[in-house]
Amino acid sequence: MIDHAHDLACVRDATERLLSAAARLDNASVAEPSRLPGWNRLHLLAHLARNADALVNVLQGRPMYDSAEAREADIERDAKRPLDVQLADLRESAARFHGTAAAPADWSRTVELRNGVTDSAARVPFRRWGEVELHHVDLGIGYELEDLPAEFVERETEFLVERFSGHPRVPATRLTDGTRAWRTGRQASEAEVTVEGSPEDLLGWLAGRRDGAALEVRGGPLPALPPL
Repeated sequence: MIDHAHDLACVRDATERLLSAAARLDNASVAEPSRLPGWNRLHLLAHLARNADALVNVLQGRPMYDSAEAREADIERDAKRPLDVQLADLRESAARFHGTAAAPADWSRTVELRNGVTDSAARVPFRRWGEVELHHVDLGIGYELEDLPAEFVERETEFLVERFSGHPRVPATRLTDGTRAWRTGRQASEAEVTVEGSPEDLLGWLAGRRDGAALEVRGGPLPALPPL
């Protein structure tokens, strides 16, 4: 069972880690490229602030974004601001999200996210946790996949395995870190490909943050995963 209150506390801790790290930047370094193609660090901070407000919309039954174009335009607009304004906005938007998520609600209800994706309301805090943790890594300022909380690494791996499960473009694949194992991709009586590596390398590959070069692959080439 998903414990949304626990996940909300984890989001708060992850947000504070990110804010503390980003506060050590300056206006020059925050404008440098991030690890996400086409985005600098200001874009990432702007996205995180607007994502918090978008998830407030989700929890309150409104569309997550007015449109894909509006989402992109808001990020581009806000990415032009100085660091102190960015950090204040991120902190304030995070507080709005926490205030909304802490209110009494039916957490078993289904909510709609982007592109028609639906999920239980109870998983929204975990989704926000993923945004904050992975984009902290994407900033490229010293926080790596190996620094992620072990609980997050395991649960995000399970989440992404579930996301690719049954996907027609992903061959039947068995993943293992040597202790635990997961299956994803097209269904088959036996996995076509086995991918083995450290928990962080497996997550990095599943999340599109690493190319999988550190993984051991048996039974075929490393599967090409569709973008998230």
